[in-house]
Amino acid sequence: MTEPEPSSAIRLTRKPDRGSRDRAVLDELLDEVLVGTLSTVLDGRPWVVPMLFARDGDRILLHGSTGAGALRQVASGAPAALCVTVLDGLVVAHSTFDSSANYRSAVIQGALTPLRDEDAARALDVLSDRLLPGRVAEVRPPTARERAATLAMALPIVDGAWIYKSRTGGPGEPDEPTDAWTGVVPLRTVAGQALPSAHATSAGLPQPESVDRLLRNWS
Repeated sequence: MTEPEPSSAIRLTRKPDRGSRDRAVLDELLDEVLVGTLSTVLDGRPWVVPMLFARDGDRILLHGSTGAGALRQVASGAPAALCVTVLDGLVVAHSTFDSSANYRSAVIQGALTPLRDEDAARALDVLSDRLLPGRVAEVRPPTARERAATLAMALPIVDGAWIYKSRTGGPGEPDEPTDAWTGVVPLRTVAGQALPSAHATSAGLPQPESVDRLLRNWS
């Protein structure tokens, strides 16, 4: 499949100094974030949906139900884009106009490719272990029926078809006399205490290592 040419939308036009073409920086962000927003145009109208994903080398893995018609169209080669964002803090300036946010974000454009057979099975394992490291080894493998009901897809990460932008630091110095407090309020995502289901509690099942590892990673 021929990759689509990057559009002008993939180029930074405002505050280009906040952009980066460092692939390692992009990979670090993709390996941290669990959810992205996939978008395309369907029947002449915008189509946007949040999706869990995992980076696998030079591609991004996604999955969904084979019964989702819109998802099948995206997987058939329609141009698409995936956006991921981390909000690292609110930047409180002396005025609301000058206030901002610290963030890291990326947009990856391309065409999704449906995965088949062993590649699809491996992709689903990679996705599962990305979300809950070690879980694949703790449970049974998917059945043939479950595999048939799941659409695994890959979005390639191609040079020139992605953009990364971030902001760090505090507010600028006030350009007018003010008594307003200024600074940064950091924000972060953390995992709460794991809550066992009624089944796990009644059966006396211990908390698995995969959940322990997840809590450590997101503590």
